[in-house]
Amino acid sequence: MRVLAASLAVVAVAIVAPPSALASDQHPSLAEIEPEVMCLVCKTTLDQSDSPFAQQERTLIRRLIDRGYTKSQIKRKLVAEYGPEILAAPPDSGFNILAWWLPIAGVLAGALALGWLAWRWSRGRREPPEPKETARLEPDLERQLDEELARFDG
Repeated sequence: MRVLAASLAVVAVAIVAPPSALASDQHPSLAEIEPEVMCLVCKTTLDQSDSPFAQQERTLIRRLIDRGYTKSQIKRKLVAEYGPEILAAPPDSGFNILAWWLPIAGVLAGALALGWLAWRWSRGRREPPEPKETARLEPDLERQLDEELARFDG
């Protein structure tokens, strides 16, 4: 019975409570937005900067939060005022999608090239080279060499 009551409570909370992403977008905090916005002076995220420009950005963001702006609206307002370089990550649409896909494509191309080179290198070493015929010594010279070696062994 307790398990059933606990399960019903969890389901009720899940139904009544809005998803955290939606709640976060509708009622963002400064701490949520700071890592996603750049300080244009320091070239670091806002949460890592203490420059006067960063303080000015924080003031603007707080004012927009107090006015009821959502996270996406705040970002759009910052982009409209300062340009797309204000965002820590480029937008994932349009021409900027290349900033997401080019590094991935580069890594995949490099992995394919290394795999192909390893395959080519391993194919070239399949058969061992044929042994060369050794030159035969003259019988007198071979007998003399055997005698000399026997003297050192004994």
